[in-house]
Amino acid sequence: MSKILVVVTAADHWTLADGTKHPTGFWAEELVAPHALFREAGHNVVIATPGGVAPTIDARSLAAEANGGQERADELARALDEMEDLRKPVKLADVRVEDYDAVFYAGGHGPMEDLAVDPVSGRLLVAALASGNPLGIVCHGPAALLATVDGAGQSVFAGYRATGFTNAEETHAGFADKAKWLLQDRLVEMGIEFDEGPVFQPHVVVDRNFHTGQNPASSAPLAREMLKAIRH
Repeated sequence: MSKILVVVTAADHWTLADGTKHPTGFWAEELVAPHALFREAGHNVVIATPGGVAPTIDARSLAAEANGGQERADELARALDEMEDLRKPVKLADVRVEDYDAVFYAGGHGPMEDLAVDPVSGRLLVAALASGNPLGIVCHGPAALLATVDGAGQSVFAGYRATGFTNAEETHAGFADKAKWLLQDRLVEMGIEFDEGPVFQPHVVVDRNFHTGQNPASSAPLAREMLKAIRH
C-alpha cells in the first residue's frame, strides 16, 4: 500500500480584476474522483491544505448542470460528506514529500487565489518533481506551479508538457473577461509547453513523472494514469 498526498486549496474566494471576491473553493469532481480511485486501489490518502484549514467546496460544482444531472451531483455530495479526512486536513507546511509515494493537486478556482502565491506549496512541488514519484495536478490546480518561479523568473517545470483549464474553457465558464489573469497564459509565460485538448473533454498529459489533467472530466483519467506509475 502506498501513501498519496492530496493537496487542496484553502481559499473560499477568488479575487477578480475589478476587486470583487467570487465565492469558490475546490471543485467536487476533482477531489472526489481521484480520492475514490486512490482508496479503491488500496492506497492511504492524506489531505493537506495551507494552514490545515478545512477546505471550502465550490457550490457550483455540486449543481446538477455541472455534473450531467442531479444523480451524479448527489453522489458527489454524499462522497464529500463521508470524507472524514477532508474536515481535518494536515498543514501543508508540515508535509515531508519523502513520506509520500505520489502527490496530487485538486482544482477549482481556489488555487488561483492561494496556491499560486504560496511558497510552501511551491517548494513542495519542486521536491515532488525531483522525487521521481508521480505528481498529478488537474484543471486550475496548475496555478500552483506559478509559485515555483524563482527570483530570476525560472522554474524547474519550464520545458515540461502539461495541460490545465484553457482560455477557451474559461471563456465558456464566463470568467475570461473578469479574471486578473488566465491560467493558460501564465503557464505558457513560465515556460510550460501547454497541450490544449477539446473544450471540457477528458485530456491528460504525461511528461516523465508529471501528470496533468485539463478539466473536471479529466480528474478520473488523470488519477488512473498516476496509479499506473506508482511504485508498489
